[in-house]
Amino acid sequence: MENIALIEELKTLAQNEDALAVNREVNELKVRFDDYILEEERKDQVAALEAQVQGEEYEPKDFKPVKDAFFELYNIYRERRKEQVDARNAIESENLKQKRNLINRLKDVIEKEENIGAAFTAYKEIHEAWKKVGDIARDKRDEIQHEYSRLLEDFFYNMKIYRELKEHDLKRNYQLKLDVITQLEALKNTESIREVEAALKTLQNEWEGIGPVINDEWENLKAKYWENVRTVYDRINAFYDERRSTLLENLAKKKELLVEAAAVVATKAENTSVKMWDEATEKLLALQEKWKTIGFGPRKENEEVWQEFRAHCDAFFASKKEFFGTIQEKFNKIAEAKQRIIDQAIALKESTDWKTTADKLVQLQKQWKTVGHAGQKLEQKLWSDFRGACDAFFNARTKHFEEQDKQLETNLHAKQTIIAAIETYVLPTDKKQALADLREFTNSFNAAGKVPMKDKDAIYNQYKTAIDAHYGKLKLEGAEKEKVMFEARMETLASSPDASRAFAKEKADIRQQIEHLKNDILQYENNLGFFAKSKGADLLRKEVEGKINASKAKIDALIRKLKMIPNE
Repeated sequence: MENIALIEELKTLAQNEDALAVNREVNELKVRFDDYILEEERKDQVAALEAQVQGEEYEPKDFKPVKDAFFELYNIYRERRKEQVDARNAIESENLKQKRNLINRLKDVIEKEENIGAAFTAYKEIHEAWKKVGDIARDKRDEIQHEYSRLLEDFFYNMKIYRELKEHDLKRNYQLKLDVITQLEALKNTESIREVEAALKTLQNEWEGIGPVINDEWENLKAKYWENVRTVYDRINAFYDERRSTLLENLAKKKELLVEAAAVVATKAENTSVKMWDEATEKLLALQEKWKTIGFGPRKENEEVWQEFRAHCDAFFASKKEFFGTIQEKFNKIAEAKQRIIDQAIALKESTDWKTTADKLVQLQKQWKTVGHAGQKLEQKLWSDFRGACDAFFNARTKHFEEQDKQLETNLHAKQTIIAAIETYVLPTDKKQALADLREFTNSFNAAGKVPMKDKDAIYNQYKTAIDAHYGKLKLEGAEKEKVMFEARMETLASSPDASRAFAKEKADIRQQIEHLKNDILQYENNLGFFAKSKGADLLRKEVEGKINASKAKIDALIRKLKMIPNE
């Protein structure tokens, strides 16, 4: 039997010394076992239901011994795997500690070591030690490697004036990275996907651990590396996708049956006669038989779609049972429920809260559809009352928005008149008067109000083109020009359809520029500590100090601009 074969297969896997190596196979086996049990239980439930319909007795099967036998082995395996995971985690934790210590040592070399020869010796010791440290936890790997890589970049940047000492390592790193790329290319011919995954992880760690290369070669080298990495990942993903394809095909077939079953069940409220119920029952039983012929899908989705399918069937047969018990009682209850919906709709029909009330009425309409049919005697009158209440509200809403649209058109004509005045405006020789006139145009345009949604972008762009043309003709120079043009830009943004977002983006851009300048100043100040007391070093120090002062001046100018942006 299949259950015995699954247990024997689990027993073989559980005896493997390396519990982590067979984890994927064990998990897949458990999925198969769970799907098998679910299918057997479903078959048993269907048999019980058929016996019940035919009035026969049925003794359900007991799956507990099989489950206990399987999960006894499975739990033993999980304990062994947990022990190995804990051991691996302990090793990774110790490796993480070692890497943090190496990072701190590298920071000390960068910040404190003034002797270049000693600095390079210390770097090589740290780098060799770093390469020997084993794996760390995945969630820390990128963070630690990024910090180490950043420190390496800082180290080599600070040492750039000793280019001759650096060239040897750059060439060596280039060759090492080429070797990594060659090994990545070789993975295309490796048959075992497990070996490919392990090798890819090792080579990526090795790549990240190699220092910088010649700048002229870096972009091409990086492109080749990522091209090969993506190719290997594509191969790995294609392997697992192919395994899932059959499961996904089965799942798709089951979802199609689920849609058909939902369609049958959805019509249960419309079944007002024994004949209609018998026809619907025949359709649903045919779908159940077809379901039995389809294989398993992915475990989680397979269980979800089965529960949903069974829920539809259960709901249908429960409704059928109730129908044959009290047909008229059901119609009366449906009529009462629909009358409550009508009462709510009548209470809302004179509301002027257009959006909220419309949403509520739409929800009531959806609820109306789910309640069911109240029978030929009551349904038509109930529907007429409900539709009358809804129509009263929506007709009033339509009339309201037609009047509102007329006001938006009036605003549009007003803005078009202002734009025409701007386009025909002639700049006076008095710059103050010209600036005052242009600001008055802007204020008038903003005060004209909202326009129809379909015209808002076009009218704004037409206005911006006209006003910007005049600002461009003003004879402004230096700081005055920068200040006036920035103020004009802010006033123009205030007229845009999404001024708040435009101002927020402007602030974010300026703050980002300030942050970059601060980082530049910090880098320049760090570099000053590496210059020895010599004539040549003094010249470099003065050059760096000049760059620091220039950056600070730019920051002050950006802060002044930041204060000029309105708080929207």
